[in-house]
Amino acid sequence: MIGRYTLPEMAAIFSDVARFDRYLEIELLATEAHAALGVVPAADAATCRRNAPTVDDNFVQAVSDREAVTDHDVAAFVDVVQAAIGMPAGAWIHYGLTSSDIVDTAWCWMMRDACDLLISAATELLRTVVALARGHRETVMIGRTHGIHAEPTTFGAKAALWALQIDRDRTRLRAARSTVAVCKLSGAVGTYSNIDPAIEAHVAAATGLVPVPATQVVARDRHAEFLYACTAVGNTMEMIAVELRHLQRTELREVQEGFKPGQKGSSAMPHKRNPIAAETITGLSRVLRGNLQAGMQNIALWHERDISHSSVERIVLPDSAMLAFYVLRRMNRLLQGLEVFPDRMLANLGASNGVVFSQPVLLALVRSGMSRDDSYRIVQDNAASAMANNQPFRELLEADKRMKAVPATVIDEAFDIARSVRHATRGIEALAALDLG
Repeated sequence: MIGRYTLPEMAAIFSDVARFDRYLEIELLATEAHAALGVVPAADAATCRRNAPTVDDNFVQAVSDREAVTDHDVAAFVDVVQAAIGMPAGAWIHYGLTSSDIVDTAWCWMMRDACDLLISAATELLRTVVALARGHRETVMIGRTHGIHAEPTTFGAKAALWALQIDRDRTRLRAARSTVAVCKLSGAVGTYSNIDPAIEAHVAAATGLVPVPATQVVARDRHAEFLYACTAVGNTMEMIAVELRHLQRTELREVQEGFKPGQKGSSAMPHKRNPIAAETITGLSRVLRGNLQAGMQNIALWHERDISHSSVERIVLPDSAMLAFYVLRRMNRLLQGLEVFPDRMLANLGASNGVVFSQPVLLALVRSGMSRDDSYRIVQDNAASAMANNQPFRELLEADKRMKAVPATVIDEAFDIARSVRHATRGIEALAALDLG
């Protein structure tokens, strides 16, 4: 992932140094477990731990240099580690193991830790969105269906639905964490032919992972679930971002992204305040969806395994984790600085001359004894006239002779905004059940 969309906490999980450090710890734990079984001399296991190399940039370079000879990254890693430890103790490193025992266990360990960061970021965002929803509990605005004025709603109700979806994303992340927090150290085809299952159990206990049956590799539906959870986060962030982009359009201007001192919205037009954060989030969600497609294709491998998944995962697993983390943080910053314009929302609600109350008027006519079709035609005719001639919908209705049987109090109720949004708080009330800790 390019640096522009990489945050340091997540990058640290997937760096080459961190990855090789996990490889080394798995190797050392396996060697110590062999020693506990009497397979490896205890003194040699202690020497492996004592003489184990420090994994840093120099170590990574040494592995890279050795890989130029071996054409195999794990074999190169093992060679460098054994050379650093020295013989004869170093010969026990990687005893009974296959490359995927180390690589898959490390990947699952990394994905689990990535999930922890994502869950934390989702919780931080959730707190922001819940506060936004509660703060705008009574901020009335027009609801739009198909992009057209529909009926009144509140900005708080809109934000509450965002919060509930973010909470579902957090549930998906927690499920993915459970799915990927596994390990396998069962040898070439997963049959423990040259390694005791106790070795796997020891490594699992030490790393906080769960041993699972496997072929040479951990089943890739687990990785696909992780990628789906990341993609679901991106989809939710895009959903919010697209809504904010629409609400920021000049013709609406109901909200606006914050603008810091010195910021420029356009290199050419000084007046511009473009929705750059929302647009960036929208774009990155597309990358996440593409990565998910690649992860789904990784599920089907040849026989006990092939290597077609490996090159893909080196890109899509860290990139998806980093992008999901980035869009969560970027959205949190966007919403914390969001400017909301309640007066503009009310003005836009009234811009359609009151036709947004057409349904309660329709229902009032039905209650007065008219057929639904006759009621519909009366309301439709007057609404069309109100829009075409820029006249108040209510005045046209009051002048329509077909409305004489309808009491004024009934019309008053139909045009009452408070009545329209009296139950709009249900979504906000549902937020009380969320865990914001």
